Amino acid sequence: MESSGRPAGRRGAPERSGKGVAGQKEETIRLNRYIANAGICSRREADKLITAGVVKVNGKIVTELGTKVSRTDKIQYDDRTLSREKLRYVLLNKPKGFITTMDDPMDRKTVMNLVSKACRERIYPVGRLDRNTTGLLLFTNDGQIAKKLTHPRFGIKKIYHVGIDHNLSSQDMKSILEGVELDDGKVKADAIEYVGDGKDKKEIGIELHTGQNRVVRRIFEKFGYKVVKLDRVFYAGLTKKNLPRGEWRFLEESEINLLKMLG
Repeated sequence: MESSGRPAGRRGAPERSGKGVAGQKEETIRLNRYIANAGICSRREADKLITAGVVKVNGKIVTELGTKVSRTDKIQYDDRTLSREKLRYVLLNKPKGFITTMDDPMDRKTVMNLVSKACRERIYPVGRLDRNTTGLLLFTNDGQIAKKLTHPRFGIKKIYHVGIDHNLSSQDMKSILEGVELDDGKVKADAIEYVGDGKDKKEIGIELHTGQNRVVRRIFEKFGYKVVKLDRVFYAGLTKKNLPRGEWRFLEESEINLLKMLG
């Protein structure tokens, strides 16, 4: 299945110019950002690599924080030459039947099949959605943003539309708000309500900040409900507006800036 996307928006603030390591006056970027852009790690972790003496610029070990490099400089980490890729942010409205992995030895359909034509850069899914879970899934090669969105400390907001096999009682709804003890700890919903006018008590909206595996399904299973439909409709400020199921789009510059300000 091929997907179509919208043209990419402009990137964030332009990079400043200055003298690179080679001493030429041209467009430059901080070394830690270059490493982060290459998808190795976050900028903070890149600083640790630099001070540890495992990063080379043009064949020489550089340990000074704040060092700037240019596009023509050769940057190496553990003797591997890094590529400063353009940062990409792709939002997919995932359909059923696709697993969230880069590749699958069983040759099942993966989410990468849906975004394979989005860009030439190698992008990665941020977090995961189960095979039969639909909704918002972000892909990027920005290691810093990916780490922020998956780290529990940042408490990224997620909203799910849940369909269950029988009516959710008001008492169970209250219990979910108060907190549910699961195998890997207690989980408390930030908000939960019936969808629409509330007449169909099998259609539920739930807001969470936690990121445990299959957490929504496990919450409802704890109270004897079977989840028959699960759709992530909101993720870190992003929505499915104008994004049909199975389609993808590049994030707008304003959305990228929003992600950078989270936490």
